[in-house]
Order: sequence, then structure tokens, then C-alpha cells
Amino acid sequence: MLFSPANLPYWVFLGMGVLLFLFVIISGEGDTDADADFDVDSDGDLSFGQALGWLGIGKAPLILLLAVDLSFWGVFGLILNSVASGIINGSFSVLFRGIILIISLILSLLVGRFIAEIIGKLFADFGEDASSDRLIGCVGTVSSFYIPSETEGKIGQVDVLDPKRNLLTISAALPEWATIAPQRGDQVIVIENKPQNYLVIAKNTTDEQLWLKSAKC
Repeated sequence: MLFSPANLPYWVFLGMGVLLFLFVIISGEGDTDADADFDVDSDGDLSFGQALGWLGIGKAPLILLLAVDLSFWGVFGLILNSVASGIINGSFSVLFRGIILIISLILSLLVGRFIAEIIGKLFADFGEDASSDRLIGCVGTVSSFYIPSETEGKIGQVDVLDPKRNLLTISAALPEWATIAPQRGDQVIVIENKPQNYLVIAKNTTDEQLWLKSAKC
């Protein structure tokens, strides 16, 4: 049943996914396609960017996410098609095959989202270098409830793309002089690397203007 002509599309999907994985391994290009710069509406409505993020886009390099989705689409399609053929004990209609195609796609996207989150964390653990200043000036998005001031002795979390487009989750706090506490979903700028965490400020605010003026002095 697995090698039935009806399963050909799923073998193609699986093969494409495997080839993409091989391409990433051989070329090392898996860190160039992540893009987490999606806008979140301030009124809380579901935006196009939020929908893409829910599917895993921005959680990991896009080429890796595509490889995961295609591979799982092939695997789920092969399983569902083979099981259905066994139950029905024969061929079934084009409409039914179309339903299996859609169901396997939905399952692959759902699983791919969680795999993308895992991959994103692996990139963060693998790529973050506490002694490096490469994140200074990079823009990130607050992933914790808020970012506390360094005077509070607490830290928040920020998802940020480094210059090589690796998605990192860093520990962050506000400098003492900052006047605006960014909340979850707000954009921030990394301005300093501390031994235990990074200092960030809210983007497009008076704090950013103060930082830019001091940097020019």
C-alpha cells in the first residue's frame, strides 16, 4: 500500500523535505531565512503576522520550517492514505483523497509549529554567546510579561534576531535611566551586554532618543 500510485504525492513531499534538510546541512544556509518582524496590532486583533507566527514562521529559519512541514505532510499523508485504503479494502474517490490531502496538510502545519519552536530554542541555546556584543543595536520583541528595571533585580525575556539571522531568546532588563517599561509584544533595542543579561530599551520612544544622543557624544 505504501508504494501505491495514490501515495506518489506524499512521497514527493517527503522527498522534498529530506532534500531541504540535506541542503541546510551541506550549505549551512539554515540561519538566513528567519524573519520575526511581524506587526502586532495594539488593539489585540489577530493580524496576518500573528497568524504566520502561529504557524511557526519567525520561530525558526524558514527553510527549516518548510523542510519540517513538507516531511510531516508526506509522513501523515502516507499513514492516513494507507490506513484508509486498508479499512476500505480498495480504492476510494478523488474527493476522499482530497480530504486526506487537506487533513495531512493541517496536521503537518500543527506539528511543524511546535517543531519550529523547538528549533528556535536550539538556535538560541546554540548561538547565544554571553561574551559577544553582536546583539548591540539589534531589535527584538518582548516575550515575557514585561521587562523590569535592572534595579529590581529581576529579568525579562526578549526574542531577537542576531546579525546572522539566528533567532535568540535572551534575558533582559532596563537600564536605570529608562522611563518606559516595554510589555509583551513590544519592540525593544539591545543597548548593552551585561555579565548575566542584556540591557534593552523600548523602540521608537524617548528612551531610544536619549540613547542615540548619548551614543553620539
